[in-house]
Amino acid sequence: MSEKITLRVKANGSIRVTGMVDFVDENGTVLETRTDFSLCRCGHSQTKPFCDGAHRAAGFQAPAYQPEVSE
Repeated sequence: MSEKITLRVKANGSIRVTGMVDFVDENGTVLETRTDFSLCRCGHSQTKPFCDGAHRAAGFQAPAYQPEVSE
């Protein structure tokens, strides 16, 4: 059984990923495997899809996460 992957959305920052993740192309080929990294969500990183901390200088502000509630 594989390790559970966790994604933590950081306030006004990146998405922190813990656990082992395969990056797979459209053909299903594993391009790279990484563990414990951050993904950019501000769009300013020079190392997309990974975070390089550029959100700080850019003043990135994200709305608070609000899960959808089904009726």
